[in-house]
Amino acid sequence: MSAEASGGRVVAEPSPAPPSPSPSHGPEQKIGGGLAGSKYVKLNVGGSLHYTTVQTLSKEDNLLRSMCDGSAEVTIDSEGWVVLDRCGRHFPLVLNFLRDGTVPLPETQRELEEVLKEAQYYRLQGLVQHCLSTLQKRSEVYEGGCRIPMITSAKEEQKMIATCRKPVVKLQNNRGNNKYSYTSNSDDNLLKNIELFDKLGLRFNGRVLFIKDVLGDEICCWSFYGDGRKIAEVCCTSIVYATEKKQTKVEFPEARIFEETLNILIYENGRSSGHGGMALLESGGVSSPGVGQSEEDGAGVGGGDRRVRRIHVRRHIMHDERGHGQQTVYKD
Repeated sequence: MSAEASGGRVVAEPSPAPPSPSPSHGPEQKIGGGLAGSKYVKLNVGGSLHYTTVQTLSKEDNLLRSMCDGSAEVTIDSEGWVVLDRCGRHFPLVLNFLRDGTVPLPETQRELEEVLKEAQYYRLQGLVQHCLSTLQKRSEVYEGGCRIPMITSAKEEQKMIATCRKPVVKLQNNRGNNKYSYTSNSDDNLLKNIELFDKLGLRFNGRVLFIKDVLGDEICCWSFYGDGRKIAEVCCTSIVYATEKKQTKVEFPEARIFEETLNILIYENGRSSGHGGMALLESGGVSSPGVGQSEEDGAGVGGGDRRVRRIHVRRHIMHDERGHGQQTVYKD
């Protein structure tokens, strides 16, 4: 033992420090090598564990086959699981497609798009085409559908009409907004108005926006809009003075409603810009009202292009609907 004396002190040489322990690296992994020598494969896909065969994974030219034959790198943990850094939610569907050659796809659009992403990652062209064709079919079905918005507020209605580039037809239908009883034919006529609204919505689907309002003040009233403003209005209700009490009468002016619907088609695709569109309406678009069925109450505020045709359906001589000999005729 060597020592250095200095001022009566003896200093010993420092002994070497023991080596510090190496940090833990977790489970051991190996990269590459392929799975050609194996018959069964354990797959860990984002924490979802699956057990299958090399034969199943090799049925189509895809990423999993490349991993089996060694042409693509494979990550295997210390327990022998092949690790795939993907979400395992739709991997059972991928495996079933490899097993059977076909598979039922999810109903929702979002899940179907997720399956398409997984199929593209695994390079399964058969599943990719299956997803794309299904998406195409569903999009065609959705485009062919007819959707009629329901108005929830006056502000929503104004915004919808102002921003829509198509003509707009609105049916305001609120049977409960009535303080009198209805005449015997009113319920049938109310249903006929609703039925006509549905038929027109199907006939002019894609060309005219049909909206329904069940919160307004009118019992049955049609409104027609073009270029973001009201063009015409057909009110189908009136008050009938019967022998003992007042009653509410609902009419069904089918010809007038259909005529106004055809009139607003000139506002389709902005074709009514300028005075030509209004001139066409004023010259031949509106026929004279039928006797005892409708009449025009006059133009709205402003002049020229700002006029609104308001047609209120009513009869000048009303009577109750009792049998002959028991009726009393009153004028409104």
